Amino acid sequence: MPFKIEHDKPNCIGCGACTAVCPQFWEMEGDKSHLKGSKSGGPYAGGEELEIADKDQPQNLEAAKSCPVNVIHIVDKSGKQLV
Repeated sequence: MPFKIEHDKPNCIGCGACTAVCPQFWEMEGDKSHLKGSKSGGPYAGGEELEIADKDQPQNLEAAKSCPVNVIHIVDKSGKQLV
């Protein structure tokens, strides 16, 4: 998979912007957003991560950009953080 989503879930404020922009991948789980199909881990303690295909990058990039506290990061296969 060429892209990875890294979600710093503990610092999520639960505004729901990501779920509105990209409901195929994001949902509310209690008072925080949740990355559907993700596994625990990544660079953030208590965070989530998920590898995604090229075709799923644009809508997740929009979800990351919509986050007011910048807790969603899109990383390419070289490790470069796009958002």
